[in-house]
Amino acid sequence: MRVSRQLTSGCAVALTAAFLVVWAAQAMAGDIARFVGSYAGSAEVSSADGSSQKRDMSVKISKTKQGFEVYWKTSTYRPDGSTKEKAYTVEFVPSDRGDVFSSAMKRNVFGHDVQLDPMKGEPYVWSRIDGDTLSVYSLFVTEDGGYEIQQFNRTLTEGGLDLDYKSVRNGEVQRTVSTFLKAQ
Repeated sequence: MRVSRQLTSGCAVALTAAFLVVWAAQAMAGDIARFVGSYAGSAEVSSADGSSQKRDMSVKISKTKQGFEVYWKTSTYRPDGSTKEKAYTVEFVPSDRGDVFSSAMKRNVFGHDVQLDPMKGEPYVWSRIDGDTLSVYSLFVTEDGGYEIQQFNRTLTEGGLDLDYKSVRNGEVQRTVSTFLKAQ
């Protein structure tokens, strides 16, 4: 009789845990669902030295099996007429901290998604949802042990997203962008 009570108790704990995992995933899916879509716009990027450059920007936010993915691209127009494009894709998965999500940027030898290593010059990336704002953060440890943090706030507005970006290196603002990205 004692063994069956332990099994029943163990099964109840396992079922409760499974329910909580499913419930948390459904709650996250509901939050990210509001952001899913493609958005595009242009902006003037202001640098610490007072200069600015025109950039076209786009972002696509989509659900994945375990979380969501953010793809963004920027096209910078140089004074000589040339264009420089950069594109990034980061997949995010739920963490144990509510509306905070871990990046899943590479797989380890066991096939599990893991963070990159900032001590190897790779960015440590995470995101969070706070109300109508999806924020993505990237932390870099520089060669000399300093840091750079980039913050992308994408806030839902009528017809698209307001994008506010800031890059800070060792406490000093390097670049900022504020623009509207229209839903496509």
